[in-house]
Amino acid sequence: MPALRVDAHGHRHVDLGAVLALAWPMFLNAAVQVVLNLTDTWFVSHLSTTATAAIGAVYFLVMVFILLFGGIGMGAQTLVAQAWGAGDAAAATRFTWAAIWASLASLPLLWWIGDLGPALLAPFALEPAIARDALAFWGPRLHGGVLAVLLFVFSSFYNGIGRPRITLAIMVLTALANAVLNAVLIRGMGLGIAGSAMATSAAQGIGAALGFAAFLFANPAGAQAARRLWRPHLADLRRVFAIGVPTGLFPAVDVTGFALFQMMMASLGVVDGAATQLVMMLTSVAYLPAIGIGLAGTTLVGQSIGAGEPAWAMRLGTRIIGLGVLYMGGLGVLFALAGHPLLAFFLAPDMPQARVTLQLAERLLWIAAAYQLFDAVNLCSAFCLRGAGDVRWPTLYLLLASWLVFMPLTHALSFAPGHGYVAFLPQLGWGAAGGWTAALVYILLLAVILFARWRSGAWQHIRV
Repeated sequence: MPALRVDAHGHRHVDLGAVLALAWPMFLNAAVQVVLNLTDTWFVSHLSTTATAAIGAVYFLVMVFILLFGGIGMGAQTLVAQAWGAGDAAAATRFTWAAIWASLASLPLLWWIGDLGPALLAPFALEPAIARDALAFWGPRLHGGVLAVLLFVFSSFYNGIGRPRITLAIMVLTALANAVLNAVLIRGMGLGIAGSAMATSAAQGIGAALGFAAFLFANPAGAQAARRLWRPHLADLRRVFAIGVPTGLFPAVDVTGFALFQMMMASLGVVDGAATQLVMMLTSVAYLPAIGIGLAGTTLVGQSIGAGEPAWAMRLGTRIIGLGVLYMGGLGVLFALAGHPLLAFFLAPDMPQARVTLQLAERLLWIAAAYQLFDAVNLCSAFCLRGAGDVRWPTLYLLLASWLVFMPLTHALSFAPGHGYVAFLPQLGWGAAGGWTAALVYILLLAVILFARWRSGAWQHIRV
């Protein structure tokens, strides 16, 4: 039983030390992703304010497609964790191979989407300079997207069997490679914003190669089995797709909303777009490590269900949600209080409009602080539900909340009358502050829905 402590009277207790021992490396692993994102932002922000707004305009839209296909890799964690909890190491290895084969199928599709950049971005009517830089980032980032998908697979395997330190080592090396490649491609070779996209893709390729090598030759589930069970099995592929497609749809739908959100912020102008991007990257310091806490919930819930203990899964998952709220809520307030020096680090003071961008970003951080608190509930509830294989209903709830609440409310609060994309919605013209207010309302609604779903226990009847 994962994270179980039995006292002298035979009563079960959550072993918080064991929970933290599993969550801490996953937390650090996700923190490395923060370093990777902040590295990209630092290099790009020192090119120009326009480049910062451009990457803000397309960053989430790029991630939509990577997460959509990456769901195959992320969903494998549920299958691996449940197999491992049931004591079936061979099944955990087979599911990982199935995810590898399924992920490779995304290569031609992601490449094609990379070539569609001009057509996909045209409807958003970005300023010409922003559009030029956005397209320079779009193509190379999506052409290398399959490398990110494969990195998801190996991270999911090691996290699923409770070996997150291997994932952490791989991600640290990936982040180091990303920093070096950013310096070489952006500064050394003068490739600009395209160099940042190339650096990220190449670094993730290095990480995927390291994960594959460890999977084949230093596999805690059995290296010989990993080399022997490579042939794809239709039944395993079906299960990987059954859990992976909705798993990928969940973050893809969420990120689609935020991609359109950032597009709308960029459409308001360089200042609103750049300020939003800076706040997004800074709050990722809270958001991405919290994914590590959530991933621990996926593993613990999955292993508990594999061991035939759904009631124990409920206790562990609820504890994980509490840890996430404590972390994200507290850090959000700290960032709002220390906003000026933190944000100023990412802006060269001699850049045009740097001062007004900084002032707006400071105001947005206070709205983002409240957002972080409720996002912790949403995020950790979703990851615990994923461990139980409950991914279809949460994805539907997310889809409805995003498209019926978040998108129309953002448009209504952000754009002034006569601007924006549609004319039938009211337009209050609050600018980026209106957009962030809409995001807060949306995440509050989603947090209530997903936490209620978790506490209902409906997931205890799902079989993956």
